[in-house]
Amino acid sequence: RIDGEEVSDTSLVAAFEAVEAARGETTLTYFEFGTLAALWLFQQSALDLVVLEVGLGGRLDAVNVVDPDVAVITTVDIDHTDWLGEDREAIGQEKAGIARPWKPLVLGEIDSPSSVLRHAYAIGANAIRLGSDFFHEPVDQDHWRWREVGVELELPNPALAAPIQRANAATAIAALRALDIDIPTGAFARGVATASVPGRLQRLDLQGVPVIVDVAHNPQAARELAQWLQAEPVTGATHAVFAALSDKDVEGVVAALQQDVAHWHLAGLQDVGARGQDVDALAARLAASAAASGSRHTSVAAALQAVRSAAEPGDRILVLGSFHTAAEA
Repeated sequence: RIDGEEVSDTSLVAAFEAVEAARGETTLTYFEFGTLAALWLFQQSALDLVVLEVGLGGRLDAVNVVDPDVAVITTVDIDHTDWLGEDREAIGQEKAGIARPWKPLVLGEIDSPSSVLRHAYAIGANAIRLGSDFFHEPVDQDHWRWREVGVELELPNPALAAPIQRANAATAIAALRALDIDIPTGAFARGVATASVPGRLQRLDLQGVPVIVDVAHNPQAARELAQWLQAEPVTGATHAVFAALSDKDVEGVVAALQQDVAHWHLAGLQDVGARGQDVDALAARLAASAAASGSRHTSVAAALQAVRSAAEPGDRILVLGSFHTAAEA
C-alpha cells in the first residue's frame, strides 16, 4: 500500500520486471521477489516514511536487508519453533536481529526476554521500553493516555478492538516519536481512531448474525481473541470455523478459546502448499480437545455454509486460524 492505496497490478508487474532484470544469475524465492518489488515501488514513489513488517522471527527474514531508523518488537511468544527455537529467550534473540547499532529499538511488552535486552546493549541500540520509558493508562470508557517523561497525549480508544491494541498503539506512538520528524499531535489521535487491518477482528454481517474474522494462528493471538470475546458477550452461542496450517499449535489455539466457543466447525486447508492439511489431519491433532466433537468440512467455504444453517439469532460466528482461512471467509 502506498498512501493508503493498494498498489495496482500494472505497477506490480513493472516492479517484478525491474527485479528480474537486475537479479542476473541470482536465484530468488517467491518472498524475496515480493520484498524487492515492494522496495522498488517505494523507491519510485519518493516516500517520506516506510513501514516494513519483518516476518519469521526477524534476523533471517528477507525484509531485514533494510537498515531501519527505528526497529520495533511488539511482543515475543512461541511460534515457528522449527526455525526460531523452543522458548521465548531463543525466539527473542532472533527477533532482536532487526535492531541496528545506535538506533532506537522500541519494545512493546513490559517483560521482554532478557535475550532482546542483551542484544540491544551489545550492539549499542537504544532500547525504549513499555512500562519503563513510555506508558499507557485508561482515562475513561472512551479515552486513554499515552505518556513519557514531559509528554502526555489523551487519545480515543483504538478502532482495532482487541485489548492488546492499546499497547500496540502506544508502541507505534513511541516508534514515531523516536524518529527525527515532526508529527502534529492531532495525527496520533486520528491514526489511533481510524487504523484498521483486514482479518484482525474484522466484523461482517450474515443476515443479522455477526461474523468475526481473525487470523489468530498461535496461542498468544488466541488468548487475546478470548479476552475480546469475553468483553463482547452475545446472548446466544459462539460458533467457530477453524482451519490452520500443519505447523501451527492448533491444540494451544483451541485450549485458549475452549471456554468461549460453544460449537466448533473444523475445516481443511489443502490448496495452500506443503504446509496445508486436510480436515481429518486437523481433527486427529485435536482429538483430546474441546473441538473433538465438532463437525468436519473439507473447506472453509463448506464450513461456512454449514454454520450459516446452524447459527440462530443472537449467535456469533468466529472464523480463525490462518491468513488463508480469513481470506477464504
